[in-house]
Amino acid sequence: MAEIHRLSGPDGQTAVELAGDTPTMRLFSLLELIATKDQLFTLQGLVEETGTPKPTLHRMLQQLEGAGLLIRQDNGRHYSAGVRLRRMAEDLLLNDIHHGARHAVLRNLVGELGESCNITAVSGSEVVYLDRVETPEPLRITLQPGSRVPVHCSASGKMILSQFSPVQRRRLLGAAPLERYTNKTVTDLDLIEGELQRVRRDGYAIDDEEFLPGLVCVAVLVPTTNAASNLCVAVQAPVMRLTPEKGLKLLPALQRAADAIGLIEAQSVEDRRAGIQSVEHRTAGIRSAGKDKQWTS
Repeated sequence: MAEIHRLSGPDGQTAVELAGDTPTMRLFSLLELIATKDQLFTLQGLVEETGTPKPTLHRMLQQLEGAGLLIRQDNGRHYSAGVRLRRMAEDLLLNDIHHGARHAVLRNLVGELGESCNITAVSGSEVVYLDRVETPEPLRITLQPGSRVPVHCSASGKMILSQFSPVQRRRLLGAAPLERYTNKTVTDLDLIEGELQRVRRDGYAIDDEEFLPGLVCVAVLVPTTNAASNLCVAVQAPVMRLTPEKGLKLLPALQRAADAIGLIEAQSVEDRRAGIQSVEHRTAGIRSAGKDKQWTS
């Protein structure tokens, strides 16, 4: 199995070793490291971080770039995740084996609130709808799983961005097309920063007709054991049925649903670990059997 090994050097700094039994698994280990980065990175930076010889890393980056998993930015010296890698991450979220359990939580939430609810994640400068259950009300805006909305004027986008540092937020939003969709859309970075600080303080975010006229959305984070969560639970409805003030009354139900989904995600992580350990155990058994067969032949 490929994994990232963090080693402490004599100066106290932590180095990263790209582990793996084969070149393919070491490439996968490199992708795991790249997935932890929230900014552009360089070949030299990876050399210093991992201690891997520069020619080796250059060859690995060329392979990943050729496969569409990485792309070069700026002057060609900086790299970032490519479209293919981002799509892969989104597909994993969309097709997670625990999707049924999450969907049941979402369906119950819609039954309780009577309005459309969704689970979302941020990918680049957009919010992706991972799952959604529509309200039975005849007046509604229908959005399918896989739909995308801008990060700067959506409740889920603001909720997830609020966890980042101001520097990280400005880096992302400064490179994003901050389009104005309604007369309530905020595109000024300073004003957005002030709103994100409020969201971080209060623990919820509201889209008050900022993306679509007449549509109000309230979102909360799905708790995670990681440093930051990339999942939100949100409710959406026409302003005639849901105002920002009414949305505050829905926060307890939204948070209960978010906590339930957080438990499902935690179980998913445990199941994956158990599956990996099972595969490693079977692989070790096969190797051992192969050695015994060679010894007795």
